Amino acid sequence: MQIILDSNALFVPVKFNIDIFEELKRRSNANLDPILLSPVKEELERLAEHGSPRMRKYAAQALKLAEKCAVVDVEAHPNVSVDDLILETAKEWRTAVFTNDRALRKRLRDINVPVVYVREKSHLEIEGRI
Repeated sequence: MQIILDSNALFVPVKFNIDIFEELKRRSNANLDPILLSPVKEELERLAEHGSPRMRKYAAQALKLAEKCAVVDVEAHPNVSVDDLILETAKEWRTAVFTNDRALRKRLRDINVPVVYVREKSHLEIEGRI
């Protein structure tokens, strides 16, 4: 089974010292294949190059973690946000999403897409059935 990762999911190990890959396996009782959509990777690359000094550091570490993910080329349209792209892809593939973005989590829940997020800065929480 696959899970799409939002860029902020890859900041979790850096900010909260949580091994997201092990925690995903443990919490889901399944072997989840982490997927990174190409626009999400591009977003991380932009942050690593042009973000604030702190964000550049986080993004560089996130890109190292991204090497554990399969990168799927998805065509990004100029007027479509990365969040919209994640939402549409998750809906089409019927797969879970790992994000800490509250607005995106709500939108995903509204269309019955399972969501993984950090709870209490200490562990992952799964909403919906994976």
